[in-house]
Amino acid sequence: QVQLVESGGGVVQAGGSLRLSCAASGRTFSGYAMGWFRQAPGKEREFVADISASGTRSSYEDSAKGRFAIARDNSKNLVSLQMNTLKPEDTAVYYCAARTSSPWYSSRTYSPSEYHYWGQGTQVTVSS
Repeated sequence: QVQLVESGGGVVQAGGSLRLSCAASGRTFSGYAMGWFRQAPGKEREFVADISASGTRSSYEDSAKGRFAIARDNSKNLVSLQMNTLKPEDTAVYYCAARTSSPWYSSRTYSPSEYHYWGQGTQVTVSS
């Protein structure tokens, strides 16, 4: 089992920045690739970013490219999502998730069904 706890959400004006953090506990953190997803009211959960177990490779959803940055610190069991130039359409509950790492990392969009463990989510609200 892996337990995930997100933090760092809040209310920010459009154009502002937020940094989300996800603290992991349980099984070996460095053995899992990590992802961030978000879900707005009435919408499906959507992929935002993913990072390989080693932290050397990452993937982003198109609207996140150039604005968001995912990172991890395996010594501290932490993964983060730095979000810059936020837009009202970024408003959602953001979730951290873990999936079993494979030997070969593929930079692509990942589906929620590929992840085995989820945090409880943290609310991000971007006002216009």
